[in-house]
Amino acid sequence: MFRLLAMDVDGTLTDGSVFIDAAGNEFKRFDIQDGMGMALFRKAGGKVAWISGRFSAVTELRARELRVDFLANGVAEKLPVLRKIAAEAGVSAEAVIFIGDDVNDCECVRWAGLGVAVANAVPELKASASYVTQRGGGNGAVREVVDMVLAAQAKEV
Repeated sequence: MFRLLAMDVDGTLTDGSVFIDAAGNEFKRFDIQDGMGMALFRKAGGKVAWISGRFSAVTELRARELRVDFLANGVAEKLPVLRKIAAEAGVSAEAVIFIGDDVNDCECVRWAGLGVAVANAVPELKASASYVTQRGGGNGAVREVVDMVLAAQAKEV
């Protein structure tokens, strides 16, 4: 039974684009269905964590909006942070899903009970993953994983 849904942000929850205007304002595009997927996971009793290698105020704003349980925004080494979050959530690695898109997500994907690469992830991450989504980052990949996991867990009960 998966109890923690953890993920990278840029390239996983977004398509990887970052828009910055001349005044320094940052813009990102998040998929609404991914947001609903996280809400459904939380409604089923799970917790959600975002671990981003790049600090972004926009990421913080969206995380608050979605009531993300754990946010690590701008961290160099993701696996120690993921392990700490799992411990705080009271779950073992086997109960963790981690979704990512790039080489800095490989350790987390290998450590988690279900390591996922989005469809447009780099080949190195895909090789480390237990599952590769049909949908790309920022285009419903997180929702795809949540729907699959919740359906499988419903059959187990």
